[in-house]
Amino acid sequence: MEKNNLTVVSEFILMGITDRPELQTTLFGLFFIIYVSTVVGNLGMIILTMVDSRLKTPMYFFLRHLAFTDLGYSTAIEPKMLVNFIVDQNTISYAFCAAQLAFFFLFIGSELFILSAMSYDRYVAICNPMLYTVIMSQRVCWVLVTVPYLYCAFVSLLVTIKIFTLSFCGYNVINHFYCDSMPLLSLICSEAHDIELLIMIFAAFNLISSLLLVLVSYLLILIAVLKMSSAKGRCKAFSTCGSHLTVVIVFYATLISIYVQPKSSHSLDTDKVSSIFYTLIIPMLNPLIYSLRNKDVKCAIKRTGKHMQFLLLNITYNICPSYQF
Repeated sequence: MEKNNLTVVSEFILMGITDRPELQTTLFGLFFIIYVSTVVGNLGMIILTMVDSRLKTPMYFFLRHLAFTDLGYSTAIEPKMLVNFIVDQNTISYAFCAAQLAFFFLFIGSELFILSAMSYDRYVAICNPMLYTVIMSQRVCWVLVTVPYLYCAFVSLLVTIKIFTLSFCGYNVINHFYCDSMPLLSLICSEAHDIELLIMIFAAFNLISSLLLVLVSYLLILIAVLKMSSAKGRCKAFSTCGSHLTVVIVFYATLISIYVQPKSSHSLDTDKVSSIFYTLIIPMLNPLIYSLRNKDVKCAIKRTGKHMQFLLLNITYNICPSYQF
């Protein structure tokens, strides 16, 4: 939509994933299933780690916050995207666009540092098992998640305020399925070099610092495991961090493929596909990876299921005492 340069933008138009009308219904059904799976999986993981007494360890404390961040940034994006599949005009208001960008930055940044905290937790568990409960105290665990939340909230607000205090005018079409920073910057009339540099600095710092902590932790874990004389001990050590390592590889590989590739090789369609993967698919996969590869989580699901069945039987008996079980 072309507008006069003096016209103030009050809403944006999201081009979405595709402009082919015949695919809208199919894509709506597909992404609706993905989002429902994401909500059920991550909300289930949050509830499970809160109610099961055997999952009250630091590892599952961080897993609960990982599920929370997954649920956070997928919810910031996907409901609006689903609505856009079934409406004629894919518009998003100025305020909603700013909120979407802010929450996305908050949760995606927090996830990077929570994954780092989880790798440090695995390092302490394997390399210092006798001091694990002392080093990974409840206070330390809360610091390791609170500091990233506060830092990412600051970065999120700073970037969002700086972008949305600049002048949007003229073309108001965002060539994406959500309000991302780079497509928004292309719509700004005034000079946006400073905010582009700021975003690049924060993105590089977040990605490099968190990845460095992950790599150092796993390097120390590998050294410690190779020193173990028992094959059973090595197998057990690898199994304790297998799920986390799978999540880390998938998440960081996707982000690096987007932000580290040369600018000349970038294409909007490729970036959209990559964005779909790390904003919508990964939040759905993470709880599946942890539930399928983690013996404690599978046992907790069974225990919770049996407990719920027992409660339902009690409720049914209280309502209808004559019912034959």
